[in-house]
Amino acid sequence: MNKIPFSPPRIDQSIIDSVVSALQSGWITTGPKTKALEKEISSLTGTSNCLCVNSATAGMELILRWFGIRAGDEVIIPAYTYCSTANVVVHLGATPVMVDVKESDLCLAIDQVEEHITERTKAIIGVDLGGLPVRSDQLIEIAEANKHQFKPEGINQEKLGRMLVMTDAAHSIGAQLHQRAAVLAADVSVYSFHAVKNLTTAEGGAINLNLKDKFDEDEIYKYLNSMSLHGQSKDALEKFGKGSWEYDVIDAGFKCNMPDVLAAIGLIEIGRYANDTLVKRAKIYNRYIANLKEIHGINLPFMEDEDRIGSYHLFLLRLTVPNREKRDLIIERMAEEGISLNVHYKPLPLLTAYSSRGYTMDNYPVSDKLFNSVISLPVFYDLTLDQVDYVCERLKVILEEV
Repeated sequence: MNKIPFSPPRIDQSIIDSVVSALQSGWITTGPKTKALEKEISSLTGTSNCLCVNSATAGMELILRWFGIRAGDEVIIPAYTYCSTANVVVHLGATPVMVDVKESDLCLAIDQVEEHITERTKAIIGVDLGGLPVRSDQLIEIAEANKHQFKPEGINQEKLGRMLVMTDAAHSIGAQLHQRAAVLAADVSVYSFHAVKNLTTAEGGAINLNLKDKFDEDEIYKYLNSMSLHGQSKDALEKFGKGSWEYDVIDAGFKCNMPDVLAAIGLIEIGRYANDTLVKRAKIYNRYIANLKEIHGINLPFMEDEDRIGSYHLFLLRLTVPNREKRDLIIERMAEEGISLNVHYKPLPLLTAYSSRGYTMDNYPVSDKLFNSVISLPVFYDLTLDQVDYVCERLKVILEEV
């Protein structure tokens, strides 16, 4: 059996041809392909506005800045997530208020959110860890029920009248909640198109808006688009043509736009996403379940329940008895067999950036337990079912030995 990597991107001739086409067009920065990808994402998710950017991290920060979050504010996030969820809050001078997750699905422990709300709370960020949607509709209900504590500062906060609910949907494009796109349950969702994600543009991300009840989403899109280009009032596509060079800079913005040469990858990926990529990933996921369901000493994840269907991004196996040393040994032994495993994630308080800010694992027992037990198995489009069987065969042996 050949070596099995963890999550390589799917690069086939159609991807290569699309990128070559972008290069040959002479338009390689943000242009027609990026705008076409935005429309395809909106079509997939059933939303009216989407902005492509260079990363999910940049997308989340742009939204928090648009909402006016600043020093002295608080943003509720899960303790068990990748550092970007917290980093964007810190970039604004605000304070990440960490809440534990549920052991059942690794999503934010919604029943603990309310006790962390203060008059300084300006936003709640749920995370679709592994691709299973957090119940953002319940977070909206909590935000509505606690809007008496909300102290709006600025026109956007006044318009919304409560805390913003944003989903870090880096893992979950295509996921469903209550039989419709999960994005429709939150105010805003932000996706990642990094190389290891289900849908990739090599690097990239997208902001999906769901604010049309209280805002002009076209205006928000225009603002975010400008802010992704240093605050410039026109992007390169708008400036193209006779006499169109004139522009203004509306604010000190950032440089986080998605170029066409990367959107060219995304256009192929999204065209086959729902009917091909997700179908294949579900087969891989279910093959793991079938092979491992009788094995003692492990807990298996799930991607479907009564009101959710996930995106099958990560297969997060857990040891029944948490033991970091044994977990690490299993990963090491599997690597000796040519099989790459991973761990998602180190909880935020274990990272120097946050332990140095005073966060400790004492307050997050479930996150601590999960970190000491979780093992991520390979899931990627080109993984064959025979390879899945091989991973399971070697894992069974090594679990028994360890």
